[in-house]
Amino acid sequence: MQLTLEFGGGLELLCESVKVHNVNVDLPKGAEKLTMRDLLSWVRTNLIKERPEMFMKGESVRPGVLVLVNDCDWELSGQLDTTLEEKDVVVFISTLHGG
Repeated sequence: MQLTLEFGGGLELLCESVKVHNVNVDLPKGAEKLTMRDLLSWVRTNLIKERPEMFMKGESVRPGVLVLVNDCDWELSGQLDTTLEEKDVVVFISTLHGG
């Protein structure tokens, strides 16, 4: 499944300072759809190059990371159970900054 993933607010530093990733994510074995839970696992394995604990806590994102799926807050669409479709755009933005 072709997706566009964008990282901002400092999260791009965990992905070798690349903000936009056009990726192809395979469906998990036996699955008929791709969920955000599946995508986060894929991101941790394939994109995060350092300090994954700064991006994820357990199987979800850390508190303070805003997640948008096609410009809609994932909290409105089911969070980890949000179903993704071909060519969706998923944005991860850290709202926590040093001062």
